[in-house]
Amino acid sequence: MIKISSLVIAKNEEDNIARCIRSQLNCIDEIFVFLDDSSKDKTEEIVKGFPNVRCEKIKWAGYAETKNNALEKLTNNWVFWIDADEEIMPELSEEINQFKKGVAESSGYSVARRAYFLGKWIKHCGWYPGRVVRLFDRNVARFNDNKVHEGLIVDGKKGELKNDLNHYTDPTVNHYFSKLNNYTTLAARELFEKGKKAGLRDLLLRPLFMFVKMYILKRGFLDGVHGFILSLLSSHYVFIKYAKLWELRLTNKKREI
Repeated sequence: MIKISSLVIAKNEEDNIARCIRSQLNCIDEIFVFLDDSSKDKTEEIVKGFPNVRCEKIKWAGYAETKNNALEKLTNNWVFWIDADEEIMPELSEEINQFKKGVAESSGYSVARRAYFLGKWIKHCGWYPGRVVRLFDRNVARFNDNKVHEGLIVDGKKGELKNDLNHYTDPTVNHYFSKLNNYTTLAARELFEKGKKAGLRDLLLRPLFMFVKMYILKRGFLDGVHGFILSLLSSHYVFIKYAKLWELRLTNKKREI
């Protein structure tokens, strides 16, 4: 029988972590929460309230490197990567249990994520199904070196799980903006290190294209006001990212003078 460890990275997740852990209790053999040592809320206290959940404080080394370091500390070869603001639905839990009883036919399995944005499940905008590899054999998989929105590199065949993972992404607009500054800084830095540049064309057209893509081409208008707000905020994200890339280039040129 296959045994599975979960990998959870958490920082100031007192509002989410209990839901995340409870959703795993019926299907995950080892639940392991790696707590950022700069976390200041009650996340650690809540995690330790679950007697069979492992918890270890870690020093943040970036999204991908932190997760790769955490992989080495897990007991089982099969891993389910789940973020603290996500939840395994009962149907997915049962599917995982069925997987454990059989023989793995692939090295990694993607999961569809349902995003909960400002109190509504988003069905369009290109956000659903938003498949991401989450169940994998750690012997043949590692996290890539992306500074933000990291993913898995899996050697071997990839399969799909049928049922959804819930993602409570942004309960409020304030929460969205609290993440935006950090994410756009990391994304701009990644583009800068790849030698990318940003000009007026990028600042004008890329945000506009993102809005058109999400709201019209990906039918975000069917999500009502939520779809409009999400599409507009996403275009704003793109603008900020390229504005920061432009600033990095400008700062770098001044240093070279």
